[in-house]
Amino acid sequence: MTHDKTVADLVVERLVAWDVERIYGYAGDGNNPILGALQRSDVAPRFMRARHEESAAFMAVADAKYSGGVGVVNSTQGPGAVHLLNGLYDAKLDSVPLVALVAQQHTGVLGSGYQQEIDLSSVFADVAGPYLQTVVAADQLPMVIDRAFRAALTHRTPVVVVIPHDVQNAPAPELAGDDGQEHGVVVTAPEWTHGVVSPREDDVARAVELLDAGERIAILAGRGMAGARQELMDLAEALDAGVTMSLLGKPYVDESHPLVGGTMGHLGTTASARILQNCDTLLIVGSNDPWTEFYPVPGQARAVQIDLDPSHLANRYPVEVGLVGDAAVALRALTGRVGERDRSAWRAEVEKRVGQWREISRERAEVPARGLNPELVARSLCRHMPHDSRLAVDVGSSVYHYVRQMDLPTSVPAHLSSTLASMGCGIPYAIAAKATAPARPVVVLAGDGAVQMLGINELITVSEAWPGWDDPTMVVVVLCNGDLAEVSWEQRETEAAPRFAPSQDVPAFDMAGYARLLGLRGVRVEDADQLDAALEAAFTADRPTVIEAVADPDVPLLPPFPHGREMLGSMREGLRAEGDAGRHGLVLLEEYARIEEERFT
Repeated sequence: MTHDKTVADLVVERLVAWDVERIYGYAGDGNNPILGALQRSDVAPRFMRARHEESAAFMAVADAKYSGGVGVVNSTQGPGAVHLLNGLYDAKLDSVPLVALVAQQHTGVLGSGYQQEIDLSSVFADVAGPYLQTVVAADQLPMVIDRAFRAALTHRTPVVVVIPHDVQNAPAPELAGDDGQEHGVVVTAPEWTHGVVSPREDDVARAVELLDAGERIAILAGRGMAGARQELMDLAEALDAGVTMSLLGKPYVDESHPLVGGTMGHLGTTASARILQNCDTLLIVGSNDPWTEFYPVPGQARAVQIDLDPSHLANRYPVEVGLVGDAAVALRALTGRVGERDRSAWRAEVEKRVGQWREISRERAEVPARGLNPELVARSLCRHMPHDSRLAVDVGSSVYHYVRQMDLPTSVPAHLSSTLASMGCGIPYAIAAKATAPARPVVVLAGDGAVQMLGINELITVSEAWPGWDDPTMVVVVLCNGDLAEVSWEQRETEAAPRFAPSQDVPAFDMAGYARLLGLRGVRVEDADQLDAALEAAFTADRPTVIEAVADPDVPLLPPFPHGREMLGSMREGLRAEGDAGRHGLVLLEEYARIEEERFT
């Protein structure tokens, strides 16, 4: 059957022109024309169906994070559009380019209070600030799509294009070419690129002068240095600098290096806290990390910051010198000009702190627990992961264990909802990780609360998709402790309050049995002696595996010392208020505190 070309067909053509390979979404009457155009096309992007629009948006974000491209998501109007918001904010706060193509009711009924009619411009105004546009005429479509992609890539942010149902079905316009011009028509092309930005020479000179004066230099590395891994470590070696990372920067730094102290912040390492606490000079590279209480005390350290975005300079710390430019270019410029100075005493201190933290990490994982110690699970998982794996981490206590126990090689990309910190992202992220590289193993570390939020539904998507993967390896490790553990420990830590069971209890759910019901492998692990064998089997299985790791909720999420020491009193008070239920947690808390105190003398 022939079909006259419509605006929806033009949307698909434009996506192809922008090299889009996948579009995530969920069907509805509002986006049916675009879905029909995808079906008709022989070269259309692959439609990746989620079980919920929120999951689809997370998948699109993860696609951009793992692939380095632009994520694309499509939804119907009304509730479908609203469901996208969590994923779009994840993209905004983690600076990820994403294009959302959102349907709307017919233009003729807008303003009438029609079914599923909501004011999408108001809904998306904050999350899609750089570009939010409704297509009201057929000949407007190519220009809007092109500008949406250019805005997403330039500003590294989500953008939204709203296309009413009747506009999607309208006849495709004859596109203006080089042979003609017309008033009121903007000719456009699917093209975008970027240059390499170099910092100003006088800023480099001032930065070199400041760094040369420093005796105890610390580096805070964020995701902005992803393309400058070697350059960062070359400068660290030249300055004998201790290296710490933001959560987003962790996957890009080699944590086996003796100068690397790990991730900073509330969920970070004790080595990173000590490095930042004791430095007199701070170099921030491509980071906008919000954990400001873990930076050096203002006035303690003189600071230099490198960032491609001038608006980020001095955002989190009072820097003296800002360098605007590509991280690799700026770092090479500094490395070539910094002078030689004896900082051996500081280097020795940094290496000592890093070594002490590694011992703390190991001892924490070996603390006996009721069931599994979740830190041991994360540590064992890291040991079994192939070097070409991709890791997705869900939000909650899993992030703490990822940071403190999983020193991954830089060949393993690891992603999560970092700045928004939205639970439920783990399995949607993993699906996108597989979609962008079907031949690579994918691993998920998640808690039972997060998996029950969205992951259970998206395991259905996994069961549907995995037979088409080049490599069937997906290992989903679920820390099942029956508790929203991060919230429980935050209540004790920040409120000195007991755990509130009606709000934190996670209902028992047979994760392993559910996986088997879906045709996946499901394994329940209750004892540390079973863990290695279960992981080894999962990574050699002929299909995805869900490991239900029965973990102890009382293993404390103790912040790094010295900050953690300040929180001990409130955590003890909260646990004592729980009576018998808090006794085991109190014992574990004292053991963790003892390990910290003895190692960091």
